[in-house]
Amino acid sequence: MSKAPREGIDEAELRISVPKKTAVGIPGIVHALQISLEQMGPLRSAETLLRVNQKKGFDCPGCAWPEAERRHIAEFCENGAKAVAEEATKRRVSAAFFAEHSIAELSQQDDYWLGQQGRLTEPMLLEEGASHYRPVDWDTAFGLIRDELRAMETPDQAVFYTSGRTSNEAAFVYQLLVRGLGTNNLPDCSNMCHESSGSALGETIGIGKGSVSLEDVHQAELILIAGQNPGTNHPRMLSALEKAKRNGARIIAINPLPEAGLLRFENPQTVRGLIGGGTAIADDFLQIKLGGDQALFQALGKCLLDAGALDQQFIDEYTTGFEEYRAGLAELDWAAVLTATGLSEAQIRSTAQALIGSQKTIVCWAMGLTQHKHSVATLRDVVNLLLLQGNIGKAGAGVCPVRGHSNVQGDRTMGIFERMPESFHQALDTEFHFESPRKHGFDTVAAIRAMAAGQVRVFIGMGGNFVRATPDTEVTEAALRSTSLTVQISTKLNRSHLVTGRRALILPTLGRTEQDQQSSGAQRVTVEDSMSAVHASQGRLKPASGQLRSEVAIVAGLAQLLFTDEADQPLPGAPRVDWSGLAADYSLIRRHISAVVPGFSDYEEKIDKPGGFVLPHGPRDARRFSTPSGKAVFTANQLEYPQVPEGRLLLQTLRSHDQYNTTIYGKDDRYRGVRGGRRVVFIHQADLDERGLLADELVDLISEWRDPKTDEYSERRATAFRVIPYSTPRGCAAAYYPETNVLVPLESTADVSGTPTSKAVVIRLERHSS
Repeated sequence: MSKAPREGIDEAELRISVPKKTAVGIPGIVHALQISLEQMGPLRSAETLLRVNQKKGFDCPGCAWPEAERRHIAEFCENGAKAVAEEATKRRVSAAFFAEHSIAELSQQDDYWLGQQGRLTEPMLLEEGASHYRPVDWDTAFGLIRDELRAMETPDQAVFYTSGRTSNEAAFVYQLLVRGLGTNNLPDCSNMCHESSGSALGETIGIGKGSVSLEDVHQAELILIAGQNPGTNHPRMLSALEKAKRNGARIIAINPLPEAGLLRFENPQTVRGLIGGGTAIADDFLQIKLGGDQALFQALGKCLLDAGALDQQFIDEYTTGFEEYRAGLAELDWAAVLTATGLSEAQIRSTAQALIGSQKTIVCWAMGLTQHKHSVATLRDVVNLLLLQGNIGKAGAGVCPVRGHSNVQGDRTMGIFERMPESFHQALDTEFHFESPRKHGFDTVAAIRAMAAGQVRVFIGMGGNFVRATPDTEVTEAALRSTSLTVQISTKLNRSHLVTGRRALILPTLGRTEQDQQSSGAQRVTVEDSMSAVHASQGRLKPASGQLRSEVAIVAGLAQLLFTDEADQPLPGAPRVDWSGLAADYSLIRRHISAVVPGFSDYEEKIDKPGGFVLPHGPRDARRFSTPSGKAVFTANQLEYPQVPEGRLLLQTLRSHDQYNTTIYGKDDRYRGVRGGRRVVFIHQADLDERGLLADELVDLISEWRDPKTDEYSERRATAFRVIPYSTPRGCAAAYYPETNVLVPLESTADVSGTPTSKAVVIRLERHSS
């Protein structure tokens, strides 16, 4: 068995070098293999990696980028290999580990060390006042949860969080349990990432999902990639962009930081990628200021209007609100645009010319656009720009929000949302013969606020690392500690197991790579990717422990205890469900999904087909828009961008390359030239000079926040960050999360969507005094 590191990250070993200008290539292969061999060994690595994203294999537990019809023998990227290695590791966290390490001791370790210890192997209980977790059997664990849930004064005293790793089947039974209990408190990781996308797209085109396919990306003539770093966050996207380039596409990167993957891609699956110098991806790079994207998209729309470069037939037939949009841009303030973006007018007009010359345009985006106060308005203006030229519902064109977690989109489709539409509730009620609650539940931020106010008794997290994924770390930790019971359904040790209610349970679950054997036989699950394709996933590895249960079995087992009497008959008002039957045979869950969720008829037969099936999408399929008017909606949005006080900087939180969401794979960010450490802050040299700071100095980051509702002022502090001069717009800075989540105020959220504003944190710098 491979040994876990004995030490965490020593920031004194931090080394800085010149940032890379190419992504992947031989270094990517070497690093992926190194981590795979460390965690899995040679035979297990080969057995596992050759099944990732294959039609008869398992879906990568990493990002949600789709697979092509024809698969490469190595259909995974560097970060996908890391994600698989973390899950299929030979390292184990057993009862002996918890007996050896107290909660106090574990709390002193960093996120890297915790995650490297390995797979959880048995249910663990932390009693009130105890210093150590101790093992507990499943029946006792379920009984504790049942007793706490039944002791609540109202169902809304429970919060049920979900990570995007959860399968469609597990997500569906989970939301059914929650609604059967009588609440819609279903916060999920989407609340913190693409909620702004869903809000804007739902308003404007009638569905909160992207409208493009992988083939559309290949066929596009122009692709704008805004607020996104594919080289680290979705490396397989680079292969699609390379193919688009070969087909003649022009690609424009819009981002505050130059990212290696958008400069040059050395495809490890081609000779040209390995020894031929690779492919230059971005034809143009617009180094935009943080939060300036709305101004850019409004200016581009204005340029198209002035040039008359419109698809007037599409506008007349398929849209509403055009005249209001045109009027809103009639007096666009170019001075404000240039201030907001930090770009030149020439750069913007050159981009407009690229739009005018394109008949097929796609706009891709990720967190850089979704985590600002005005994110929903920004994305409405993205849609406006595409509607002007009819770039919705035709080949090679459309909106492309790139989801960052393997099934975050599928979880939402399955009902993991605190505000599902009435049609979903009606179908659910009809199928299961009960009345599901209609009162809106808590999203992630509202859940933290409710816990902090003492309104939540039980917190259950299905996957993820809630403590490290959420904003305002100290507030979030205090909120969780105010609960009576916290339950984490997890594969690996993380910080959320150490920040607990008065009592805490860890319930270990199967990973995506492992065999899921139930009484009816081997089970498969399904996932939905960023482009609405649903396909089967079936692990083959022997489970890390004989005590692991699948997420479906855990949820169904708890529901059986909650909702049935001693004769296994449903309690009054509970949904009529054969919970044990669902746990035994997941095809029964899919049969229920077929009856409740549109687009899933003949579910079982469709996933029998290699590659699965694509869900219907009205705008993409037939230019059919499920809006009140039945048409796509132009919107007139007031221009907004961050106003940063004199002497302050605007900080964005981001991932390092050796990281996936809150999971830290290693100590390096080789693309940005950072090795051996994580507590760094990237700042323009002129901003350092202005403050009299030198490269390599240690500073504290202090975020400043004034609540516009109460006018109350508050600060948060993150200490001992090493300064790195970097190519970023003046007045902007960047640093890694989760270390900087402490700086993001809980109250600072996007209008409409409620997403934390993690890309717009006003900070000042102070020299660190040890």
